[in-house]
Amino acid sequence: MSTFAKWAPAVLALAVVAGPGVWRFSRHVITIAHEAGHALVALLTGRRLEGIKLNSDTSGVTVSRGRPTGPAVVLMYFAGYVTPSLLGLGAAALVTAGHVRPLLWATVALLAGVLVMIRNAFGVLSVLLTGGAMFAVSWYATAEWQGAFALFVTWFLLLGGVRPVGELQRRRARGRAPRSDADQLARITGVPGLVWVLLFAAVTIGTLLLGGRLLLPL
Repeated sequence: MSTFAKWAPAVLALAVVAGPGVWRFSRHVITIAHEAGHALVALLTGRRLEGIKLNSDTSGVTVSRGRPTGPAVVLMYFAGYVTPSLLGLGAAALVTAGHVRPLLWATVALLAGVLVMIRNAFGVLSVLLTGGAMFAVSWYATAEWQGAFALFVTWFLLLGGVRPVGELQRRRARGRAPRSDADQLARITGVPGLVWVLLFAAVTIGTLLLGGRLLLPL
């Protein structure tokens, strides 16, 4: 793959994440990953997962039942903001190893799992559109286009995982996010919400740097 072919998806993903108008729509994909992270950790830690809702304003909520405090709840709340970036890092490893089609099919499978847990019409539509795009590329596109699309998705997850953390802190500073993941973690642990936001930022920025190191030509 040429240097241009490696850079073009990164530039396009940056434009999608940085552009206010485009981001308003593309952020729904990040929300799907965010809520999927909550749901997966809830299941892995033995909590009872009741469902996921995705809203048209790009917010979402994952409902689970279990102990209101403890390590499982902390892990569940922490997972949301870091999941898109961690998925991006995993995707970067698969892309650089040449496993493009398995990456696309794994993404379709993950979205199918999320779809089962969606509990509102807009959420169903969001997941179906995202999964449909992934399936169409994996089934109909040429290998070259699959590779370019996989790179774009990878960069989008890596870059798109960072921006919501900044948005979260801006909302918190204005008093508009009293029940955010960071504030829920502060309530459970006694550690200030700002510390949790900084931890979100450290993970998302760190994975962006690691993923970029894997993807970009030296």
